[in-house]
Amino acid sequence: MQIITTDEAFHEAVASEGVTVAVFKTTWCKDCHYIDPFMPDIESSYAGRIKFVQIDRDDLPDLCFELNILGIPSFIAFKKSQELVRFVSKLRKTREEIEQFLDRAVQVADALPNE
Repeated sequence: MQIITTDEAFHEAVASEGVTVAVFKTTWCKDCHYIDPFMPDIESSYAGRIKFVQIDRDDLPDLCFELNILGIPSFIAFKKSQELVRFVSKLRKTREEIEQFLDRAVQVADALPNE
């Protein structure tokens, strides 16, 4: 997963033609560490369909404020800088919930008209 450390790098990453999922975490968040063991498998499962980037909310507070990221971990799917769907809550996320979100992100992206 690509680590994003600047606002510019974030905006560049989400501007791509494909689906980019931004994962917002922090180092001190227990629920963020809960997803760490299975995220590499999820990334592999969606390879070629979704690009993943990771943002530490504490490193980019202005960006997270702009995107209204309150609970972590949070997931937002983008295509061509447009937000498609988000999975943001203060609750712990399960592997199944994350996969359902990713499937929905791909469906929404596929439903968009090609320009």
